Amino acid sequence: MIERILGFSLHHRYLIALLTAAIAAFGLYSLKSLPIDAVPDITNVQVQINTTAQALSPMEIEKQVTFPVETALAGIPGLDNTR
Repeated sequence: MIERILGFSLHHRYLIALLTAAIAAFGLYSLKSLPIDAVPDITNVQVQINTTAQALSPMEIEKQVTFPVETALAGIPGLDNTR
């Protein structure tokens, strides 16, 4: 079996060279169009909560909405910090 493959390759060397160049060109094209992120994102997961209430002042929103939400989220497992 190997002898037949080698014989065919030697007899049709230009076809084999052309086929090898086509496969290499396809590989280079695939490499350039591959979406690879070379630098991984190492930042922590962050969540920003914006609260609005038209009938409340900013201080009342802070007391009645934002602070209770922050307090409720304080016990989440894996939480590093809150600011």
